[in-house]
Amino acid sequence: MTAEAVAELIALPTAPRTPDDVDTFDAVEAEMRQRGWSWQHELVTDSYRTGHGHLLCTEGESPFGDPDARHFLVFGELYPVDPDEDEGEDEISTANGQWLYDFMDSWQQLPGWTGRRPATDQDCEAVLAQAAQVVTGHLGRAPERTVLSAESLAMGPALTHRVWRTDTHALVLGPAPDNLPYGYLTHLQLSYTPLSCGPELPPADDEEGLTEWISDHVDW
Repeated sequence: MTAEAVAELIALPTAPRTPDDVDTFDAVEAEMRQRGWSWQHELVTDSYRTGHGHLLCTEGESPFGDPDARHFLVFGELYPVDPDEDEGEDEISTANGQWLYDFMDSWQQLPGWTGRRPATDQDCEAVLAQAAQVVTGHLGRAPERTVLSAESLAMGPALTHRVWRTDTHALVLGPAPDNLPYGYLTHLQLSYTPLSCGPELPPADDEEGLTEWISDHVDW
């Protein structure tokens, strides 16, 4: 994650909108060529690969110029394997890994991506901490909330969620559920979503409320 990637994400809602008399697909194609983006339909369904190598999922027909759209920038991916699974569950995990690892290998062959296997919780936290430094540096302030993720938010180990807010949007950095296309992975992502999803942060001691607030902002 770089400062340039964060700046590009934050600027998406204020990018020029497609004029009514222009075909949206053609306009998006032209903007993508200018930015060095490409379509990505295999690793994360119906996403864009940005010029920085990250994968972006967004709502609506265009990722550009829609202040009401939610944007999800995936910059890390992990397949959590539980070493404490019983024998039957471990067989399922191994079977999943046989085809999931092929996808993971495809990820790490993309420009800007690397892979590590096996990886620890601390490895994942190090990736998130580095990204947090970049977001903090770009915004000029530390996150308002730093909490461990709840089990309901993503598979695998509890990892750190960090929350910042601008005047109009929330930035949430941390693990996110892989609802599709795999169902077994965990995204490491930076979400940029309108505060209308939930403008007020619950108190720090309201764990259930904070989990629900984060879910509203990070779940696809």
